[in-house]
Amino acid sequence: QVQLVESGGGLVRAGGSLTLSCAASGSSSIGAMIAMGWYRQAPGKQRELVASITNAGSTNYADSVKGRFTISRDNAKNTVYLQMNSLKPEDTAVYYCNAKILRATPAGVNNYWGQGTQVTVSS
Repeated sequence: QVQLVESGGGLVRAGGSLTLSCAASGSSSIGAMIAMGWYRQAPGKQRELVASITNAGSTNYADSVKGRFTISRDNAKNTVYLQMNSLKPEDTAVYYCNAKILRATPAGVNNYWGQGTQVTVSS
């Protein structure tokens, strides 16, 4: 099994910044990890992708966060970061770390999730 431990959430005023961190550990299958990312879920809404990054460093962002959020990764530490700037009240949500790991049998991808960290942006 793979464990994802998140940190860095909290309360911030609009326009402020926060950095989230997520460290993966626990299994030799981490070597087959192909991407890490962050999702968020606001009350009454579906979980949505915020940003993701592959092993090769390719990134993908939700349109709503482009230009404000930056995802980065330390492959040696199996850790992913999300730098969030110019935060808005609509960024308020529980943020979940995600890791995608290749599965040999049957062939496919396993998704692992962190426990979630609350980000609250006050107006």
